[in-house]
Amino acid sequence: MAKKPLKFIDLFAGIGGIRLSFERAGAKCVWSNDIDKSCSITHKANFGDKDFYLGDIKEVNSVDIPAFDILCAGFPCQPFSIAGVSKKKSLNRPHGFEDKTQGTLFYEIARLIKDRRPAAFFLENVKNLQSHDNGRTFAVIKETLEELGYSFFYKIIDAKHFVPQHRERIFMVGFDNRSLDFNFPEVNNGNYALKDILENEVDEKYTLSDRLWKYLQNYAEKHRQRGNGFGFGLADLKSHTRTLSARYYKDGSEILIPQKNKNPRRLTPRECARLQGFPETFLIPVADTPAYKQFGNAVAVPVIEAIAKEVVRTLTEKPKSAQPYSIQSKLEFVRHG
Repeated sequence: MAKKPLKFIDLFAGIGGIRLSFERAGAKCVWSNDIDKSCSITHKANFGDKDFYLGDIKEVNSVDIPAFDILCAGFPCQPFSIAGVSKKKSLNRPHGFEDKTQGTLFYEIARLIKDRRPAAFFLENVKNLQSHDNGRTFAVIKETLEELGYSFFYKIIDAKHFVPQHRERIFMVGFDNRSLDFNFPEVNNGNYALKDILENEVDEKYTLSDRLWKYLQNYAEKHRQRGNGFGFGLADLKSHTRTLSARYYKDGSEILIPQKNKNPRRLTPRECARLQGFPETFLIPVADTPAYKQFGNAVAVPVIEAIAKEVVRTLTEKPKSAQPYSIQSKLEFVRHG
């Protein structure tokens, strides 16, 4: 008899990059949530709306969420207040994550973990979470989850090992069975090239106007003279790009595609999807501006998938050591024509 798949929930789901990754690892999503209406349009177009809740997670009662084994969340980074904690310590009064994390979105993660006691959690954040607020934010997160009785493993991984994009993110995994050992997937030095994800035919609207191109060049020169590194990024088609960000819709300056005998151009939304490792079948039902924001805020799917497979394996097989993640020799998306 086939084993039932592990169930997971996806908080701050955005357009569903983490969901897609864990589903590829064999798990089943039973509930997802985001507060952004535009993201919900893309999410629902790709996954349906049966298990999606559009709204503030703070308004969700933990008992109303279906049973789940893994809590997944790519959450915003916020500083924690120490007000009240020191006073309670001095009075020998109990304090815990409610005091340290109240009012932040991480508090909602801790609340659901405390109330529902999943077998594991998976969290994703920007690399700078480790140094945010002089390291205190990360320390509180680790301490909070350990106080709730969970193990805590973390690692920074660069997406360039999976897709042609330099994108460092910190990943955190923990289990309520603290005897379980966990190893993040080993990564190969994938040799991915930007040229492999570019579309053959691109609308002229993505080519920078003379005015914008001149502005970006003058801006870069001004900062070069001041000794700063600010400026546009003309991409090397044989290598990986800079990190795609949510501000890409403004001018595309961090990743510009060189063109022969004409101004450089932005990536198209489909190329942004490919840069994040989303499959060709992933629908983009929104206009360019929200699409750029959504993919800039999304995760690199192949990275999450590799970690998700180890999480699932740890919960179901209890491996003695990490299994090397076999990266596909070719990107899933291929140039057409």
